Amino acid sequence: MAPRVQFYHNAENPLALACELAARAYGSGRKVALRTRDAASARQLDQLLWSFEQQSFVPHVMAGSPLAGETPVVIGHAEAPNEWPHSEILFNLADDIPPGHERFRMVIEIIGQGEAQKLPARARWMHYKQQDLPLQAFDAIRREAL
Repeated sequence: MAPRVQFYHNAENPLALACELAARAYGSGRKVALRTRDAASARQLDQLLWSFEQQSFVPHVMAGSPLAGETPVVIGHAEAPNEWPHSEILFNLADDIPPGHERFRMVIEIIGQGEAQKLPARARWMHYKQQDLPLQAFDAIRREAL
């Protein structure tokens, strides 16, 4: 089954939005893969998941960890190939098409406010559209469909 693809445009802080959406997905019993642009962003996201909500805990590990298969939220990055241990939701914060995205039930693209993020996002949108994947776009600030 082909994945549904959602784009969250205009995110003020893409990493914070990824944390929020991943926490919500985890809270509803889903397994999540978070893919950032590079190792530094992955470490930043790891730290943010520990601290972004004082009253909640989102169990997570880095891709490649021996515990990845048992952990509901796994963080990886585009600089290293990732074998994701599960295939429910993939959050992409990198500029390229995630390899293996077709095996996920849902792909969520989080796009920042700068032109440097918007241009590659348009190319990804066109790629998914050419694959005839179901697409939805949301404004990340207003949290409404576009």
